[in-house]
Amino acid sequence: MRYFLICVVAIAVGFVTFESARAADNRLTEKEKAAGWQLLFNGKDHTGWKCNNGKKIATPVEDGSLVPYKSGGYLIIHEKQFGDFVFKCDVKMGERCNSGIFFRIGNLKNPVQTGFEIQVLNGKGTSRHHFGAIYDLVGPSENRAHGPGEWNTMTVTCKGPHISVAVNGKTVASMNCDEWTTPGQRPDGSKHKYKQAIKDFPRRGYLGLQDHGHKVWFKNIKLLDLSKTKAN
Repeated sequence: MRYFLICVVAIAVGFVTFESARAADNRLTEKEKAAGWQLLFNGKDHTGWKCNNGKKIATPVEDGSLVPYKSGGYLIIHEKQFGDFVFKCDVKMGERCNSGIFFRIGNLKNPVQTGFEIQVLNGKGTSRHHFGAIYDLVGPSENRAHGPGEWNTMTVTCKGPHISVAVNGKTVASMNCDEWTTPGQRPDGSKHKYKQAIKDFPRRGYLGLQDHGHKVWFKNIKLLDLSKTKAN
């Protein structure tokens, strides 16, 4: 009987722990609050978000997640602009997925040529177009994406010219924008799609989540503004 009660208590504690973990979605931890993190998505509605063309987001919040697919714009964007920051979110892909996390967008009418993108894509490659890449610029050192239907944690850090990307707890891509001095060309001489030198890209701009024709879910969207931290 004692063994049975211990098992029941263990199951109950596990259940409560699981429920608490789920309840923590789209909330800041006490540690995050103390550090100055901002919650950019409340998990309930589109407060603070809109399409890059100014329209309201047509796709409803689903399972506590923002869904860019069929939103009515190329991107759904946060209303505020940020410069130096640490951004993190959880992302889940469907069986087919092509999307991206945009940041430092200077012109909402032309986000592709005035902002950076972190690729969100099904597959296991490590090219400049695979999951975790700084799109068309730097490929990931390894592809750490989980499979369809599983959550991935993405972290993007921007500090001056320095950009880095972490996937599920490990840094996979980084660059120093000041080293990219020639339009359409990487430091190694190979070509990329951007018409201006990467060093001249805005160092402050909008954050956006891309609708590229496939369903994808984003939650736990948080940001630490490095310009406001004590270290700065």
